[in-house]
Amino acid sequence: MSISLSSAVRQNLLSLQQTTDLMSMTQNRLATGKKVNSALDDPTAFFTAKTMENRASDLNNILDNVGTAVETLKAADNALSAIIKLVETAQANVSQAQNSASTAATTIGDVDLSAETDIGANVTGIADGDAFTVNGTSIAIADGDGVTELLAKINAVTDVSASLTSEGYLKIEANDGGTLVIAEGTNTPAATLGLTVGTTTGSSNTTRSNLASEYDSIRDQIDQLASDATFNGINLLQSDALQVIFNEDSTSSLSISGVDFDAAGLSVSAAVANFQTDKDLSDAKTELSAALGTLRDQASTFGSKMSIVETRQDFTKSLVGTLQNAAGNLVLADTNEEGANMLALQTRQQLSTVALSMANQADQSVMRLF
Repeated sequence: MSISLSSAVRQNLLSLQQTTDLMSMTQNRLATGKKVNSALDDPTAFFTAKTMENRASDLNNILDNVGTAVETLKAADNALSAIIKLVETAQANVSQAQNSASTAATTIGDVDLSAETDIGANVTGIADGDAFTVNGTSIAIADGDGVTELLAKINAVTDVSASLTSEGYLKIEANDGGTLVIAEGTNTPAATLGLTVGTTTGSSNTTRSNLASEYDSIRDQIDQLASDATFNGINLLQSDALQVIFNEDSTSSLSISGVDFDAAGLSVSAAVANFQTDKDLSDAKTELSAALGTLRDQASTFGSKMSIVETRQDFTKSLVGTLQNAAGNLVLADTNEEGANMLALQTRQQLSTVALSMANQADQSVMRLF
């Protein structure tokens, strides 16, 4: 059906329809909070914002993995701190044992061998080929033997430990708390070195034995603690590696190598012969000092890696925020502006309604002719 409208009525009707359309669009923006809700509104802004939002979403997923990596490093660092305390406790244990005088059978010489590199050539009264026995095992001084070679030969004897005192004198101890038998073999090198030729009787030091048992217990705790440092299936103290990805295409990452930090990995040996000899305690103290240095160096390494990961974590969080803000600037509506537009459109709608009514009244004036 076609109805003819006067020019004034049609013009006001079109204006009212346009105002209604604008009000509908403004209401939609206020309801959704966006000025671009689909590609039809603004294709460039819509797809650009979508790309930014997708990247922000990908980076948020990566942030979850980075956060897990931070916690894995923290778990390893906490375990390292605990192991350091255990090693320090073991050091105190060894020091306590050293404060309890050794009761092992011992003989100490009176010739300074500390700088000796050729005993047969340089020590008066000893020649190459001379020999003495320790608990029945022959210790021969070969051509070119220095103090290092001599100590190695004596330490190869079962239940015997040899070392140099602070004065450089040769010290031989029986590990088992029993007897130490020194006898001459070829000529008299033992007497020349000042060693006690004959049988020396010792006994087992109960205090040292008890402390040795405690030491081995601490060593077991180091093993257990290293084993318990697992987080999210990764244990950096049992040689597991950690790969931290920092971007969405995996081109930016950080590799963190694990270490083997149980007692064996730290080269902390079990207590030898119940710590009956001073040499055994000295060796244990040396091992613990080296282990402590290794642990502290690794703690520093993990701390450096954690700093890098946390820096990248903060950067990624900032980048996600930047992407989200940029996407929002492209598609989000200004609610203040849209609110003002709505008020203006409502006023325009009212005026258009009044104008349309007035135009209709003009058309109705023809009725007065009848």
